[in-house]
Amino acid sequence: MTEDPQTRYRRHRFPAEIIAHAVWLYYRFPLSLRDVEDLLSERGIDVSFQTVSEWASKFGLEFANQLRRRSRGNFADKWHLDEMVVSIKGRKYWLWRAVDADGYVLDALLQRRRNKKAALRLMRKLLKGQGTAPRVLVTDKLRSYPAARSELMPGVEHRSHKGLNNRAENSHLPVRRRERRMMRFKSARQCQRFVSANGPIANLFHLHRKHLTAAYYRRLRAHAITIWREIACSIAA
Repeated sequence: MTEDPQTRYRRHRFPAEIIAHAVWLYYRFPLSLRDVEDLLSERGIDVSFQTVSEWASKFGLEFANQLRRRSRGNFADKWHLDEMVVSIKGRKYWLWRAVDADGYVLDALLQRRRNKKAALRLMRKLLKGQGTAPRVLVTDKLRSYPAARSELMPGVEHRSHKGLNNRAENSHLPVRRRERRMMRFKSARQCQRFVSANGPIANLFHLHRKHLTAAYYRRLRAHAITIWREIACSIAA
């Protein structure tokens, strides 16, 4: 059952539609908090970027978790895993990411290490979140992947080749754009919170536009927006 908007947005000065729209802008596009403030101001909505930040922190992950529950079990059975380096306050972290064969984000996990233990942690999180093992696992040449796979998913086919993993590597690009726009993440917690919320929201609007007719794309986009409004309780369920 969808939560009553009056319950979710109790004690907030702005209505549910404005809060949901601000959160959507922040996670859907590579915008800074001040960009969102300016866009809302153009619509006659005077809200500070600090308030937008509080909305994004409070509601973003909640919306994403609801979207994640809706999509559970609906992804392709070929998983692409990859990791990218993220510098936070001069310290090196690794952002581990998994996408399916269609480019939908399965999960993302920020860790200090790039070893078997870190790969195991990602795979356990994936198996728990998806509720099933993949048919094929595609990774680069990092040896941590086959070591972790042989322990957790020995029966799963593993393809290890850098050229096969463009799907996962391309999925890092939105995070890189946001990282530049924010002039780097301020903390590991902020980075993890952002990627955890951004993935499911990005999946909802990942419509493979170049393979669709304009009319069909508009129908799919309208459907995605309707789902978002239901999730955000901007309209009655």
